[in-house]
Amino acid sequence: MRMTRGAKIAIFAGIAVVVFLGVFLGITLTKDMGKSEDQITNERAEQSLSDFLGDIKVTQGTPKKAAVSDDDILSEADELPDIETYPLSVTGMGDVNIEIFSSPEKAGQGTDGWLNDVAERFNSEGYKTSTGKTVSVSVRSISSGTAIDYIRSGKYVPDALSPSNSFWGSMLTSAGIKLQLIENKLVGNTAGILLSRAKYDEMIGKYGSVNMKTVTEATAKGEFAMGYTNPFVSSTGLNFLINTLYTYDPTNILSEKAANGFRTFQENVPFVSYNTLQMRKAADKGSLDAMVMEYQQYENDPTLKGSYVFTPFGIRHDNPLYSVGELSKDKQEALRAFADYCLTPESQSAAAACGFNENEKYVSELPDDISGEKLISAQRFYKENKNTGKPIVAVFVADVSGSMRGEPLNSLKDSLINSMQYINKTNYVGMISYSNNVTVELPIAQFDINQQALFKGAVQGLSADGATATYDAILVAIDMLNKAKELYPDAKPMIFLLSDGEQNLGHSLNEIESIVRVYEMPVYTIGYNANLDALKMISDINEAATINASSDNIISQLKNLFNSEM
Repeated sequence: MRMTRGAKIAIFAGIAVVVFLGVFLGITLTKDMGKSEDQITNERAEQSLSDFLGDIKVTQGTPKKAAVSDDDILSEADELPDIETYPLSVTGMGDVNIEIFSSPEKAGQGTDGWLNDVAERFNSEGYKTSTGKTVSVSVRSISSGTAIDYIRSGKYVPDALSPSNSFWGSMLTSAGIKLQLIENKLVGNTAGILLSRAKYDEMIGKYGSVNMKTVTEATAKGEFAMGYTNPFVSSTGLNFLINTLYTYDPTNILSEKAANGFRTFQENVPFVSYNTLQMRKAADKGSLDAMVMEYQQYENDPTLKGSYVFTPFGIRHDNPLYSVGELSKDKQEALRAFADYCLTPESQSAAAACGFNENEKYVSELPDDISGEKLISAQRFYKENKNTGKPIVAVFVADVSGSMRGEPLNSLKDSLINSMQYINKTNYVGMISYSNNVTVELPIAQFDINQQALFKGAVQGLSADGATATYDAILVAIDMLNKAKELYPDAKPMIFLLSDGEQNLGHSLNEIESIVRVYEMPVYTIGYNANLDALKMISDINEAATINASSDNIISQLKNLFNSEM
């Protein structure tokens, strides 16, 4: 069969393509031979970043200083949102009604709703005071650290308080707030270290036991990655901080010996979580070998129980009950009646069904005389020393597209200016803005008084217009941080993206995701009237947190975020 001229050309062209591909692939394989998979992945990410940056228009802004003064610092009361940000989970309607601030693990839903269920039953019982007035309770679910902020500042003061542990009561008393202990223990619980089963077995083999001493020692040596929660807000996080200091010096948690030990320990902690959800995500992805949690939450999570071993530590989380301030005789009777009702066999049986009242034989090694003043000083010490030796280098990425015009951008400005006081002065901070293009508003520099003034000026000068090139801006931030790490190689880089979450220009998330992942830079997202799902997709890449700023508690939330991360 005779071949046509066109067929011959097609065959020759096909052979040429095969030869070309063979040569190309041969060169590529030869080039990559001898390299690890991580090396190849990193080089490709670096090349992709370089290629993408070539497509992005970046301009340099002109930094202008703004005066930084005490006028920028809100009072503790003004930082807090209206109390209805934390709505009542139970509303009492009696002639005498007691409002109780309760920690969320017993005033939430499902197995976290024990106190709510008890309060509803109590309210239906028709209790009366000795003067014949009907009695009820209202419950407000609020984290222990935030609860004491309201009480200490006078922003909102309930009749009673039931935090997870007694540390918070000691801190309020040291601040001059009158508390009366009604019950040491409404319901039993403990804080604990959760170690993956493989790491637990490894620790037993090497150290013979798992406890605070062996965990801190192993963490300080870099033998595994440990995570814990923000000690300004979390009862378990505060408990863990105090126990770490105590482990290094049982005679004085504020001694230089304790401080030096903590700094060594902290150098090998990947991050302190903004909340439990962020810590759980990191553990699920294998970024953490160990984390902290209350037993009741562990008990109710089959995944955790199947993957981690729980070891209790620190003071017990027995959910004490305090009266706050001067209560009338009727209110004192009402609170006493409710406390007794919580301790009935029926109520305690319901608590056991919710995962409480386990580990009842556990006794803390901590002394009972740790004062509120020492606890507050320990929090302050943590803030000043948590990044010792490894400063944070952060870039704030501000969305100034047209969709941010008006209230979203105004909220962004106010929240950043009013919360910048919680950024450690030893850290390094820069800022970019973006719409159609990207502008470097402030190059990275140490956050001293000069940089603070420039940062405030940059924030004040932001104006909104144009489209939204979110992922272009993230690439520019990564490039800035890469260059900064050449100057500060031990620094921990992070990005704070402040946006409404919408993107309609430039590179896509699919294009940049592998770059963000390879450089392991957490992207904390703060959404202003935002598409939170889009922002969560960015934050989830490297186990960062997403904050919803569409409420009046954004300053308080940024305060907690910066206390945790900055």
